[in-house]
Parts: sequence; C-alpha cells; structure tokens
Amino acid sequence: MARDKKKAHRQDRLIVFLDESGLSTRPTRVRTWAPRGQTPLLQETFNWKSLSIIGGLALWRFYFQIHAGSIKGPQVIEFLQHLQRHIPGRLLILWDGASIHRSALVRDYLASTCGRVVVERLPAYAPELNPVEYMWGHLKTHEIGNLVATKAWELSMEATAALRRMRRRPSIMTACYVQAELWP
Repeated sequence: MARDKKKAHRQDRLIVFLDESGLSTRPTRVRTWAPRGQTPLLQETFNWKSLSIIGGLALWRFYFQIHAGSIKGPQVIEFLQHLQRHIPGRLLILWDGASIHRSALVRDYLASTCGRVVVERLPAYAPELNPVEYMWGHLKTHEIGNLVATKAWELSMEATAALRRMRRRPSIMTACYVQAELWP
C-alpha cells in the first residue's frame, strides 16, 4: 500500500478504492429486539431478487451505483466514467483481481483514458485491504440488516437511502480506513 500511496503522490493522482457487492431481497439477519418473552420474527417472501452494487471510496467521498443483475464490464466502465465526471484530475484505482476488471472491454476503456485513470491490483485473497469491503459490511449489518423487501425496487430504494446516509457520516468512512489499516 505504501508503494501505491507514493505512486499516487508522485503522479498527483487521487486514490480510489473500488469494489462490487451483491444485495438480495432475502434479509440479512442481525440482532434485533422484541418485548420480553416474545421471539422476534422476520417474515420473508422467499423471493430471490438480487441487485449488484459498485462503489468507490476516495478519501472522504463515497460513490456508488446499483444495478439489476450482476456487474459486468459495461457497468464497470459506466462507473469509471461516473467517477471521472465527479472527481477532477487523475485517478489511481485500487481494486481486486476480479475477472471483470481484467476483461478486454475494461482494458480498452482504460487505454482510451490517455492515462487519466490508472489501475493497480490489490494483493490476491486480501479483501481486508479494501476499505470498501467494510462499507458493504456496515451497509448489510447495520443499515439494512433485517430489511424485508419483497421487490427489487424496494431493496434498491432502501439501499440507496442507506448509502446516502452513510455518505454524510465521515466517521463511517474513517472507520473503514482504520479497519483496513490504511489510516495515515
């Protein structure tokens, strides 16, 4: 990580950690409360609608997009374009070695940015180095834990609202960097 920080500083680039995750209408069960003597119950519809989410954490800003189905090359390119619209200057993207990141479509797009976007891979089998993983964990266990959504649009609406709330709380982003042991 120190090498990537030095490279970003030397080339005047902003480091953006990027990762994808999945969301499902099946609730993630977490602790809850109920009146004494009554077991809390979550009722679900046994639908298995899923959404995918792609996000980037850049210093004190968090960017995200939610998509139906799985994230593929076109969605990665769309998100990179989204980042370029919202973040001025040059970017150093740090992400894992997922096959969608190595696809020919994504490689061609990165080459077309004329060096404005440069990528580096995080070490294999080291998700704990990516602070975005901790954002997903907080989202699923604290913000939308026990959420019972029957439709994908309900899940998307609740997840978007939760991510926007998280974006307004710098303490959450700081905690993600601390968990990933990236705090300077």
